[in-house]
Amino acid sequence: MAMDSIGADPMPVSTLFNRNRRTLGVAGIVSLLMLLYLVTNYGRRQGALFVVGLAAGIILYHAAFGFTAAWREVVISGRGAGLRAQMVMLGLTVIVFTPLIAGGEAFGTNLRGSVAPINVAVICGAFMFGVGMQLGGGCASGTLFTAGGGNVRMLITLASFIAGSLLGTWQWHLWQGVPGFAPFSLAQNFGVLGGIGISLFLFGAVWYASLKWEQRRHGEAITEPNAGKSFSLLRGPWPLLIGAAALVLVQLSTLLLAGRPWGVTAAFALWGAKFAGAIGLDVSTWAYWQRPGSASALDQSIFVDITSVMNIGIMLGALTAAALARKFAPSFKLPTGHIMAAILGGLLLGYGARIAFGCNIGAYFSGIGSTSLHGWLWFAAAFAGSTLGSKLRPAFGLR
Repeated sequence: MAMDSIGADPMPVSTLFNRNRRTLGVAGIVSLLMLLYLVTNYGRRQGALFVVGLAAGIILYHAAFGFTAAWREVVISGRGAGLRAQMVMLGLTVIVFTPLIAGGEAFGTNLRGSVAPINVAVICGAFMFGVGMQLGGGCASGTLFTAGGGNVRMLITLASFIAGSLLGTWQWHLWQGVPGFAPFSLAQNFGVLGGIGISLFLFGAVWYASLKWEQRRHGEAITEPNAGKSFSLLRGPWPLLIGAAALVLVQLSTLLLAGRPWGVTAAFALWGAKFAGAIGLDVSTWAYWQRPGSASALDQSIFVDITSVMNIGIMLGALTAAALARKFAPSFKLPTGHIMAAILGGLLLGYGARIAFGCNIGAYFSGIGSTSLHGWLWFAAAFAGSTLGSKLRPAFGLR
């Protein structure tokens, strides 16, 4: 489902065509230079992960595969095609991921899933994230691909997302030790087949509930919102199920290259910390940045960070896709309410993701894909927050 958009100023078709042709050229040159730089200075793996990010940006844009509008449609209009496509995506991921992660190694790379504690921090953080995604206009991946595709309001959301992530690292220690339970993986506790079977049952339950809800509201259910539209591989729109299957390939590629599933928001915290350091604020004394992995990331270039490299790729991929579709036409006419919603939403997104062990990608997609129960708890809390956020949107002038 597409993210929120701000209409561009009307312009002659020839002007729009020329703008997009130039944009495509710039995106192509920058992407190629970035790839060469990464391979030369940081190795082939970083270059490959950048390419995976590029592919993810193109897929997300052309399939309009977001989580924000899909969840909002269930609440506001009763339409659930986007949510059902997510269940298919998660089902395919579990089938592919579970035996690989159980094996612990593939092609010389050690593999691990995204499994995290089940606690109050997940509930509170995911609820904040759910509210933020509706006010900000996008989730983590959605913010990246819409900002990269030329949505100016989403650039504001992205900046606030980064700020909120930094705030989350500042107060991260306050959320440690909250009531909860240890990490729980279905596959680790019930075996590979048990983990897959239980997961598929849960996906089927959500899929069926969404179908019955839509039929109750409308008498029938739409399986493909893009049905009847001309399909173009280079210009979109792609059917939802093709987008879902393509994102599973992104997940699989990330797992095999990085040794762990796809994530997005840890990079935002790192970018915020790098910016804070540039203006003289020392964040290295904060508990979050004193952990070995975080401390190492803070000391090194962002191009060493896998998530940062992939995020940059997503934005460039979305820019490329927007230019190919001749839809790159940013508008700078933003109502005050939209700006305020973007700022507030971004702060909630960043802070919520940091304390909830991830976002719609790291906790929901990757967590559930790893058969972690924290992913399901995240989904429930974030959907509740998204429901509230959907109701709050009109107060900011959002449709």
